[in-house]
Amino acid sequence: MRKQVTLLFIVFMFGLCDVAFAEAEGFYTRKRTLMVDEQIEARGISDEKVLEAMRSVERHLFVPAIWRFMAYADRPLGIGYGQTISQPYIVAYMTEAALLAPGDKVLEIGIGSGYQAAILAEIVGDVYTIEIVELLAESSEKRLKGLGYTNIFVRYGDGYKGWPEEAPFDAIVVTAAPAAIPEELVGQLKVGGRMVIPVGSFYQQLYRITKTENGTKKETLLPVRFVPMVHGEEKE
Repeated sequence: MRKQVTLLFIVFMFGLCDVAFAEAEGFYTRKRTLMVDEQIEARGISDEKVLEAMRSVERHLFVPAIWRFMAYADRPLGIGYGQTISQPYIVAYMTEAALLAPGDKVLEIGIGSGYQAAILAEIVGDVYTIEIVELLAESSEKRLKGLGYTNIFVRYGDGYKGWPEEAPFDAIVVTAAPAAIPEELVGQLKVGGRMVIPVGSFYQQLYRITKTENGTKKETLLPVRFVPMVHGEEKE
């Protein structure tokens, strides 16, 4: 009899956990919908591919547990190692500015927790992403594989060097700010390819660089604030 009562109690507790999990998932789904409606679409992001990706990717899975309740807030959040996950609007803005198409091959500089890479992977063919913080590269690769992404390839190394073996790329998205536009990255774009990159130290500006037959076209997009892009030794 005691065993039966214990078994029923265990089943009951698992049932409560299932209900709590379902309620939490419903909470996050509602918050994600509001995030897209109020923070992103209302500010002018109109590319339906980008909006759908922002609706689909569960941002709360890409932030530390302590900040999960703020995952859909209109702000960046710390992810450790002096790095941040960008404000949702900035993620959407940069993604739209890259003018992506299905089948594109994209390079990301600075995987962070993997959120921007996941957004890109919902839209394009393959995403190659480089992270200078080794533990972030490892944890993000594990997270993305656990979420079922098979079109994201992660490398620990120096983002200034890009990924020359996989070049040229249709687009490059840089999520940290160098003092000047890295020419090595520009060289890894296809003709017609776009790079979206924040540039500057204290005052930073977001640019779209388009590679042309005769050089590059530089467009000023908006003022931003990103962590600095730093050099490092690439791990082979």
